[in-house]
Amino acid sequence: MSLDPVLKSIYPPMTKPEARSTLYRLIEAGQLAHKALLVPLLDRGLEAGDDAVIFVLHAELGASEAALAEHLGLEPEALQPRLQRLIERDIVARQAIGPDLTEGLALTERGARIREVLAANWEQLEEALFADLDTKKRKGLTKALKRFVELLRLA
Repeated sequence: MSLDPVLKSIYPPMTKPEARSTLYRLIEAGQLAHKALLVPLLDRGLEAGDDAVIFVLHAELGASEAALAEHLGLEPEALQPRLQRLIERDIVARQAIGPDLTEGLALTERGARIREVLAANWEQLEEALFADLDTKKRKGLTKALKRFVELLRLA
């Protein structure tokens, strides 16, 4: 299956203000990493962003729709069609959770298996990208990237 049409719709080609620019390389690396992480989603008939729902529900068993939407930075109305599709595909289920049987969301067995595949793919990509960096350089890169994110969130 060719990913080109899907990827071009998500990532139009970047203009090159300065191909040697560190910022350009950082953006390019991010886009290429995102493309690589998209492959296992598309192979399973999922869409970009479905992985975020899957990982959050793994970490927060029984999350309410409102809590999930807030965690993802979405309006509940925007999350609803995605949730419905994931429920129909037997990846997510609505379940009564806790002693008061409050309705919450959880991964199905199929959803949990998909999460394992996605997590393994993430780990393999990260290991391949950083294999030549020692622990000290990895920590330094992680610290710098965290700082970049914090600065860009202020903008």
